[in-house]
Amino acid sequence: MKLASIPYGYSGEAPPLLDPRQHPYSPLQEESLQHKFTALADQFPRQSKVDLENLGSLGSQDGKPATRRWTHYPRQSISTAIFGLTISGDRFARQTGQASMQSGWKVWNDSITDSSFSDEAGISTRMTATMESLIGLVNRIQRACTSLGDYGGGDNAFSSLWDALPSVAVVGGQSSGKSSVLESIVGRDFLPRGSGIVTRRPLVLQLQKIDDGQQDYAEFGHMPRRRFTDFGLVRKEIQDETDRITGKTKQISPVPIHLSIYSANVVNLTLIDLPGLTKVAVEGQAETIVEDIENMVRGYVEKPNCIILAISPANQDIATSDAIKLARDVDPSGERTFGVLTKLDLMDKGTNALDPWVGIVNRSQADINRNIDMIIARRKEREYFATSPDYGHLSSKMGSEYLAKLLSKHLESVIRAKIPSITSLINKSIDELEAEMDHLGRPIAVDAGAQLYTILELCRAFDRIFKEHLDGGRPGGDRIYGVFDNQLPAALRKLPFDRHLSLQNVRKVVSEADGYQPHLIAPEQGYRRLIDGALNYFRGPAEASVDAVHFVLKELVRKSIGETQELKRFPTLQATIAGAAGEALEKFREESKKTVVRLVDMESSYLTVDFFRRLPQEVEKVGNQPPSNVDRYAEGHFRRIGSNVSSYIGMVSETLKSTIPKAVVYCQVREAKQSLLNYFYTQIGRKEGKQLAELLDEDPALMERRQQCAKRLELYKAARDEVDSVAWAR
Repeated sequence: MKLASIPYGYSGEAPPLLDPRQHPYSPLQEESLQHKFTALADQFPRQSKVDLENLGSLGSQDGKPATRRWTHYPRQSISTAIFGLTISGDRFARQTGQASMQSGWKVWNDSITDSSFSDEAGISTRMTATMESLIGLVNRIQRACTSLGDYGGGDNAFSSLWDALPSVAVVGGQSSGKSSVLESIVGRDFLPRGSGIVTRRPLVLQLQKIDDGQQDYAEFGHMPRRRFTDFGLVRKEIQDETDRITGKTKQISPVPIHLSIYSANVVNLTLIDLPGLTKVAVEGQAETIVEDIENMVRGYVEKPNCIILAISPANQDIATSDAIKLARDVDPSGERTFGVLTKLDLMDKGTNALDPWVGIVNRSQADINRNIDMIIARRKEREYFATSPDYGHLSSKMGSEYLAKLLSKHLESVIRAKIPSITSLINKSIDELEAEMDHLGRPIAVDAGAQLYTILELCRAFDRIFKEHLDGGRPGGDRIYGVFDNQLPAALRKLPFDRHLSLQNVRKVVSEADGYQPHLIAPEQGYRRLIDGALNYFRGPAEASVDAVHFVLKELVRKSIGETQELKRFPTLQATIAGAAGEALEKFREESKKTVVRLVDMESSYLTVDFFRRLPQEVEKVGNQPPSNVDRYAEGHFRRIGSNVSSYIGMVSETLKSTIPKAVVYCQVREAKQSLLNYFYTQIGRKEGKQLAELLDEDPALMERRQQCAKRLELYKAARDEVDSVAWAR
């Protein structure tokens, strides 16, 4: 788009002719070019024309005007950075008269002009478009923030996008003229009036300029489909919407009201009207109302992205101004503060306000009672400053119209500077929220098949973690080995064999086994009774080993359920899986106990004969002496029997020390790995959709957290789309 062209006779200094293919602009070069353009523009007469689109090729060579310039036009779009605006290739073609926009390097000459874009109209139009885009961008993001519950403040669970957006907060005491200033800026009567606290909720006032001749109208964020052309109804809706949150009391609420006003008599600007600062609570207000209002106002103005519009009446001592005091507290340097003096025409005679303030002349109460039109009030204000002996020389920098333009320009520059950090916050927050959404899990489908699939996937996730514990991928499985390597041997060593094989008990058992007829050679029945009695002691350690492994497996199930992140959403399913796994482990334990007891019984049912055959016979030890000389009831004889039984029991103990772990692992650990939830799978496949839905009944806290994350993610994605839709200068 050619806003203008340099006169051909001009031979002044200009940037050299650049080929963009060889000289890509860095951000510093772009800034330098903008400064050069500004310097050049200042040298031209007002009616002369400047080519803004090809700043890099602007100028002449050897005192002669350049006749051809090279510019690259991408096939889809042309990014032409002029004051932060990006225009499409098609629009560029229509405005320059280009017939087609093919990809590649194109040649065009100075003869192509567009008389519809003069320096005054063209630059103003582009600047207005840019300002409208940037301020409109923040307006749309603010509305999205409010609709999704983000209006800044104390929610530390998420970073606040609202707090990152530049804004203009209107601060003043009660009866300081805040409402009159806002109505003067808008050019409409639309704010509630009355005594005491009238503004009880923040009012986000978004002004958008429309073409001359179009009817003014207003829209509320909570009523997006209704246009208000009667601004008396706008006033009523503000009051009604305030009462909807705060009730008919005089309490306040931090939830903002969004009001957009479209008019040809406004500049593009967003203002946040805050409750007026007060010093005393009146009837019907809480005793803490003074502190509550100050905290709310301070919560807005202490943010570094907030521009403070401090309003004070000129007919009061500025040193006592609540607005100025608060502004100085949060902005000591005054970089973010604009001071406004209202009721300038009511100052005491002999005084003036020539300090760096913007003066405003409010409508009098008589004007308000007579419903004097705001446009007429603006004219009277201009006339007052133009004819005032004190302010005539400053009339161009006084009044509500100047204030609106000043704020609009400053807000646009602040937004432009903050766009990179806002974009960074948006992208970072989207990444964090998507990661958390993945962690929390996506919403569950209502289809029974999908629900069954989800349950099975969750069970598999649990089963995978459970197996990792057993196989060593996670801690816990080593405790089973500890049962076999420590607990079982220790339990076997503690068995009361010393008491069972004491001399007294051996004599008693052998004697009882002989009955009325003593044994002839060896007391075989006595041996068997002693061995059977000793083997029965092995049942306890064997069953204890089973129980110990069962306890470890139960703990691993509990731990695995807790470590399965996907299951945390579903407490009902967690309990169901824990119950099903517990039932399966109980079955495995019963089978394991039967097996280890069988091992002990097998040792009792058939003794190892070779062991006893290898034992030396008493007759051999006595040589050729007649057997009648051997006292089969002597103490040494019973000691030898006890020693032989003890040796056999030791051999059996070593055997069981190896076979019991094998049986336990086979019956419990192996089965738990292979078929822990097999029965549960068969049962779950028979459940109806309603029963499946009950299993997927989520933890209410997690559901609420996911909903919050989803809403906040929706907000940030909408904000990202809004930022992407608006071009801005680096």
